[in-house]
Amino acid sequence: MYMEIVDEFAAQGRYCFTFAEMVERLDSSPVAIRSALNRLKKKGVLALPYQEFYVILPPEHRSRGCLPPQQFIPHLMEYLGEVYYTGLLSAAEFHGAAHHRPQVFQVVVAKARRPIECGQVRVEFIFRKNAADIPTEPRNTTAGIVKISTPEATALDLIGYVRHCAGLDNVATVLAELAEKIDINRLIEIADYSPVAWVQRLGYLLELLEEYDKANLVSDYLQSIHPMQTPLMPGTSIKGAKKSTRWNIYINTDVEPDL
Repeated sequence: MYMEIVDEFAAQGRYCFTFAEMVERLDSSPVAIRSALNRLKKKGVLALPYQEFYVILPPEHRSRGCLPPQQFIPHLMEYLGEVYYTGLLSAAEFHGAAHHRPQVFQVVVAKARRPIECGQVRVEFIFRKNAADIPTEPRNTTAGIVKISTPEATALDLIGYVRHCAGLDNVATVLAELAEKIDINRLIEIADYSPVAWVQRLGYLLELLEEYDKANLVSDYLQSIHPMQTPLMPGTSIKGAKKSTRWNIYINTDVEPDL
C-alpha cells in the first residue's frame, strides 16, 4: 500500500512528499504510517532530509542515500514557505565557474537554518536578511526548477561570505571564471543591496584579475558614495598593511588565484 503510493508519486514525476500528505491519503494511524515509512527508509527507497519531509530515491541515487540537493531544496523551501536561492560556490558551479566541484550545496535564506546532512549530501544554509531582494534566475533540473543567484549577485556573495568559500584565493579563482558572465551595469544596479565594503573588495579583485573595464565602472560607482576604509580580509589585522587609495582598502592579505 505504501509502496504503491510512493510509486504513484514517482510516476507523476514527484520525488518529494510530506508526512501530512501520507496521513491524508491513508486510513491508518500516524504511528503506523511513520513506522511503514521508516521501513522504506531502511530499505533505501526513501530518505528524510528534513523532519516529516521525504524524498524518493531512484536506484541511481540510493548509494548516496539522498537525492541531489538541487532536486529537493526548491520543494523543501516551498514546504517551509521560505525565501531561498542557490548561492555562493553552488551558484558559481551553475554558471560554469566552480573550478572545483563544491563539497557542500550552499543555499541562501532569509532565516537562520541548521545544515542538512542526508546520506552523502550536505546542504549549508547561509543567512542573508534581504535574500528576497537578491536577483535570481531559474535553472531546470530533472525534478523541476531551482533558483540561483545571477552572476552579478553571485560575485558579491562570494566576496561577502568569503569564509564559506574556502578563502580569498579560491574566491578570486572562481571570480576569474565568473567575470565573463558579469554584466557590469546589472552589478552596479544591485550594488546597493550589499554592504559597500563588499563592492570595494570586489572592485579590487576585478582589477587584480585585469578585468579593467568592469573595475573602472565599480570605481566610478564607489567615488559617488565615498566609502570608508575597510580591510581586504575582514577579521584580520591591518597592522602594517598597504593601502589601496583607489579602493580605500587595506591590503592585509596576499591574494593568489589558481589560474
